[in-house]
Amino acid sequence: MQTTLKKTTTFVGVGLHSGAPVRMVLRPAAAGTGIVFRRVDLTGLPVLKASWDQVIVSPLNTRLTNDDGVTVSTIEHIMAALAGCGVHNVSIDIDGPEVPILDGSAAVFVRGLIKAGLTRLSAPLRAIEIVKEIAVVDGASFARLSPATSLQIDFEIDFADAAIGHQHKTLNMANGSFVRELCDSRTFCRAADVAAMHANGLALGGSIDNAVVVDGDKVLTPGGLRHADEAVRHKMLDALGDLYTAGAPILGRYTGVRAGHAMTNKLLRALFADPTAWRWVTCDAKIAARLPGVGVSPADLDAVA
Repeated sequence: MQTTLKKTTTFVGVGLHSGAPVRMVLRPAAAGTGIVFRRVDLTGLPVLKASWDQVIVSPLNTRLTNDDGVTVSTIEHIMAALAGCGVHNVSIDIDGPEVPILDGSAAVFVRGLIKAGLTRLSAPLRAIEIVKEIAVVDGASFARLSPATSLQIDFEIDFADAAIGHQHKTLNMANGSFVRELCDSRTFCRAADVAAMHANGLALGGSIDNAVVVDGDKVLTPGGLRHADEAVRHKMLDALGDLYTAGAPILGRYTGVRAGHAMTNKLLRALFADPTAWRWVTCDAKIAARLPGVGVSPADLDAVA
């Protein structure tokens, strides 16, 4: 069955790139609503649907736009939390152009969602089953979706900074794996890139309190890493959030090598351009048991790896 929140939950912070304060309220929504954002700071309260075909390609974040040019940026962390907690329908009121970055991970969102709780709706839940491999390539980077009985994420990164270096991780996302393994992993950047981003009006709200900043073999963020492979875990978190713009849970294996937001969106566009590569399936109890958010509980968050 589809789900929504039992009650509203609110998050307050600043935008990573704008540095501006923002308040975001998640409200229960009817079956079939999906994930929608409403810009309550603008006249007419414009609505943006969290859909792959409404995404503006960006290497730094995932940004939605509507036909009037209204945008909401950096949606990937809240989208990952919604996917990982099994929330299918929610209306998100936001009073600015960017989702709050909070601590740079999805853990605060997950805590709020678990506290709000879920309500099962009477409408059946459909998933997108991958039946044929689809891949996109850009130089040394590529992303691929291939058939699998549950959502699996296989990600590989390679950075010159020794504090990150080469990292590779694979997870089956079923049954709370996202909450336990990925949700607390923070966004990261190289110290050498910070000045360039600031000069271009980006990461104005970024700090060592909401990102892992590395310089060569040093981690500049106080307290160091939450996981030795936190960087690749965060890339997997981003991938889950970006994949949820498909509009439904995916049953398939996502493989990413040096991939990012733009690459994942390009992959979804390739997928939906080929109707022979996927099909809708109605989730019975057996299929539902393999979805990322089924059975998530506060104990999963307490057991963050």
